[in-house]
Amino acid sequence: MAVSDLESLWREPDVPAVGAVPPALEFVDVFKIYRSGPVETVALRGLSFRAERGEVIAVHGPSGCGKSTMLTLAAALDEPSAGEVRAGASSLQRLDEAELAAYRSRELALVFQSDNLWPSLTARENVAGAVSLAGHRDAGRAADAALARFGLADRGAHRAGALSGGEQQRVAIAAAYARGAALVLADEPTGELDSRNESIVFDALAQLAADVGSTVIVVTHSTRVAAAAGRVLEMRDGRVWA
Repeated sequence: MAVSDLESLWREPDVPAVGAVPPALEFVDVFKIYRSGPVETVALRGLSFRAERGEVIAVHGPSGCGKSTMLTLAAALDEPSAGEVRAGASSLQRLDEAELAAYRSRELALVFQSDNLWPSLTARENVAGAVSLAGHRDAGRAADAALARFGLADRGAHRAGALSGGEQQRVAIAAAYARGAALVLADEPTGELDSRNESIVFDALAQLAADVGSTVIVVTHSTRVAAAAGRVLEMRDGRVWA
């Protein structure tokens, strides 16, 4: 299908029914086209899915299928070419800059494959900083409780750069836990870990959903992580196939 033909498929997103409980995240017929001079690349082709509150979802698929683009749009770091991305009752495209900043600092947590922390700060300082930026009080006590919850009570005073890869990932998850992030987007969070730490980190992500009610979306190539998730979205060619 030519890119020009896609325009005929675009439509105004449906409006949720009054009184309906909105999902934590929803993509409604989302297209994303990147343009470089005369060249157009379609990254998402009518992507639609709902992520309910408290779900743990693995997004699986080959490189180039649109997984990273989906995360970028969900984090409101870019806008769709057509369609709509909703977080709760809000359309991300209709939020102003202040509202978007509040969404990213208070509602959203990102966990990448690596480099989630300030290496020169301690684990406790990294978590407490995230809590403070979200506007919560008593950041130090919240950080201590979160680190303890993920088995890191004895690592709080260690600089993040001195922690193992698995410990660093758990500190990032502890930061999401401490501020009660509603939506956690994890991009290959176990990609650099051995199988034992992969299980530990994924269990920590699942604990966010169980304890805090966070919705956790994990982009992964790991079949073990996908098998352990509550639901798997299989992506191909910029859309969900299963």
